[in-house]
Amino acid sequence: MAENHAVLTPADDEVATFRRFNRLYTRTIGTLGEGLLDSPYSLTEARILYELATRQEVTAKEIACELSLDAGYLSRILRKFEDAGLILKETSATDARQTQLTLTHRGKAAFAELNQLSNKQARELLDHLSPSKRDDLLRSMRTIEDALTHETSAPYILRQHRPGDMGWVTSRNGALYAQEYGWDDHFEAFVARIVADFILDYDPKRERCWIAERHGDRLGCIFLVKHPEKSDTAKLRLLLVEPSARGLGLGKALVHECVSFARIAGYKKVTLWTQSILTAAHRIYQQAGFKLVHEEPHHSFGVDLIGQTWELEL
Repeated sequence: MAENHAVLTPADDEVATFRRFNRLYTRTIGTLGEGLLDSPYSLTEARILYELATRQEVTAKEIACELSLDAGYLSRILRKFEDAGLILKETSATDARQTQLTLTHRGKAAFAELNQLSNKQARELLDHLSPSKRDDLLRSMRTIEDALTHETSAPYILRQHRPGDMGWVTSRNGALYAQEYGWDDHFEAFVARIVADFILDYDPKRERCWIAERHGDRLGCIFLVKHPEKSDTAKLRLLLVEPSARGLGLGKALVHECVSFARIAGYKKVTLWTQSILTAAHRIYQQAGFKLVHEEPHHSFGVDLIGQTWELEL
């Protein structure tokens, strides 16, 4: 005889706790006002600007799907943006039924100002917390995020660098490339110089390191740094994904974070230097819109290689 299993529903006190947290959070970050962060834009409008600013190509349909917005409501907001000179509409080259949306210079400036205000607010809130309280808060936020994505175990999180990460970046790059490609310790020294320069000259407004992590274990990394000679160009560096994390889409996610940040930071181009044998990375770069612009043979790290320069126009 089959057993009867009762469906457990949230108790009244659990519902009350959930709603109390929502009231606290919306009040704290200021989403109840007419304009988010005293800007001319509502929370929904600001979120749409974010999607437009951080995607290389996007249609109205994709934004509506991503944000679960009514098509008519989204259309009215986009019309408002177009009238204000924030966006341009263009028929998609691959599907004439779809309209491609891009931000104008005015739209990019509006987003940059809003993004700066959001970063300032978050930084001020976190600055008021002790290091232990800050860690507790961010860990709890990740727990909430994991729970609400309906995944029993989140594949990974992406975070900014912390003390100890640079040693790991250097060590794992040296070990993995020696193991998989036979590169000698000159490559580890090459990586060590990159990370040392990053820390010593770090500009948080225009540079960033992301560390991929799962249950406290590091799974990968990537860096975006200023080009030493071109102020409008950024360099993508040191993309690495641990063998145990391959197949999760982690490399694609790391490159997406780099490109999105580069747009927000105001760069016009992202360039990277890689090797012809790193074909898995090439596929990720191509999917992100990078194009191979130069190849040149060289002898480095104890082996003969063909260096490649790839570029992405933003």
